[in-house]
Amino acid sequence: MKKIVLASSNQGKLREFQQIFSVKDIKLVPQSMFSISDADETGLSFVENAIIKARHASELTGLPSLADDSGIEVDALQGQPGIYSARYAGLHGADQENNRKLLLDLADVPEPLRTARFQCAIVFMRHSQDPTPLICQGSWEGRILSEECGINGFGYDPLFFVPSHNCTSAELSKETKNDLSHRGQALRELMKCWQPLL
Repeated sequence: MKKIVLASSNQGKLREFQQIFSVKDIKLVPQSMFSISDADETGLSFVENAIIKARHASELTGLPSLADDSGIEVDALQGQPGIYSARYAGLHGADQENNRKLLLDLADVPEPLRTARFQCAIVFMRHSQDPTPLICQGSWEGRILSEECGINGFGYDPLFFVPSHNCTSAELSKETKNDLSHRGQALRELMKCWQPLL
């Protein structure tokens, strides 16, 4: 069985990847199993950060790697928090604080203008020096509510209203979310393209 390291310590992402990513003879192993710390995300785009993370994990394990960088873009905030979504309130991965800051920043914005989208860039690298990494992207349109609703998912899911299902991302079942989400879209694209690279 071929091992691929997932360049993330985010447990929510890990669960989503494992639910979607079930390929015969491939074992997805989180970087935490190798005691690898997260890479410094110094890129200026989702794609750049995903490449940095994938290269870091591959370099330290000697394995092919898979990384994503994702976040939410809010139109009324000129695309913020964007690549800084996980640390919007200052502390990396503090979901409640990030959500509170987003609500505060949008306090005076009327509902029709609270349009937003989740973005995801996924990168697969065959090795740390891979000159042509496979890059796939997904985007999921919605709106930011004025209060949290729902208990599923993680991050901004309780604030992200999905018009097609008339509920938040945090109210969707795991299966439905994976069908619709930015990460699900990017992963399905990846799975179509990457088998020849292995």
